[in-house]
Amino acid sequence: MKLFSSVNDVTDIKQLVASALALKANPYAHSDLGKNKTLGLVFMNPSLRTRLSTQKAALNLGMNVMVMNMDKEGWALETQDGVIMNGTTVEHIREAAAVMGEYCDVLGLRSFPKLQNREEDYNEEFFNKFVKFCGVPVVSLESATRHPLQSLADLVTIHETWETYRIDAKAKPKVVLAWAPHIKPLPQAVPNSFAEWMSRAQAEGMLDFTIAQPEGFELNENFTSGAKISHDLDEAIADADYVYVKNWSSYKEYGKLLDFPEGWMMDNEKLKLTSNAKVMHCLPVRRDLELASEILDGPNSLVIHEAGNRLWSAQAVLKAMLEEIK
Repeated sequence: MKLFSSVNDVTDIKQLVASALALKANPYAHSDLGKNKTLGLVFMNPSLRTRLSTQKAALNLGMNVMVMNMDKEGWALETQDGVIMNGTTVEHIREAAAVMGEYCDVLGLRSFPKLQNREEDYNEEFFNKFVKFCGVPVVSLESATRHPLQSLADLVTIHETWETYRIDAKAKPKVVLAWAPHIKPLPQAVPNSFAEWMSRAQAEGMLDFTIAQPEGFELNENFTSGAKISHDLDEAIADADYVYVKNWSSYKEYGKLLDFPEGWMMDNEKLKLTSNAKVMHCLPVRRDLELASEILDGPNSLVIHEAGNRLWSAQAVLKAMLEEIK
């Protein structure tokens, strides 16, 4: 694997999930694989789980790790070609990415959308140019449109816990991605990515997948193919086994904070409509706005377990990359 930017870069998702769980059971089984190899983590935006889990994953594999917070420590980067750099940008991405590739065997990049120009964000210009010019394998630590390490960890969590939480003889879980309220418009990267991964898992018979959102908050259809879509939260979560709570802004009315009806926050009353569903969230979460504290602090919350699996998902991806480099 030379690029991990979406589920489309994965040939066998079941095998990748199995690899993550095998590493969880034996974290240091491949500790020599990354010997004398360096992972560079490049952050254009803040990070907690992604930075710490990916850094720890690399250490478990024997890699050296360097972290660059470009938003605080680096030069302002220019991404456009053919421009005279007589403004605020100091270094071109062509040179910056290429230099980082000289120092590192694998690079990870995190860059958020600006939520101002939909076409610009969805073209993923910054991420794609970084991949093009760095010359080494790249792991997405979240981009303008996707967060694949999070989604892999989510799928690992569902697969790992299903046998424990399954109801009666139900063959596969019902998974619902449920829109949640927020005070500002948020990117679509996490829900886009989750929808892609769950739709792929559904196609492979691993689960049934539904998306619940108010009207006007539909995601780009390129990410939701195969998913059942509902504009009624209560209807969507009926008999659900997993409810993945996340806010996202409108794709059609890009970057705008739209009005939405009441009744879209998951709480214990909503939980009664489900099959005693386990509740997930990528974190960070705004308590009692996106998700009720009574759920977060209760027995149905998987948010910490899910965050813990970020480590093993990152380690599985890095392992796959190192196996090709070696």
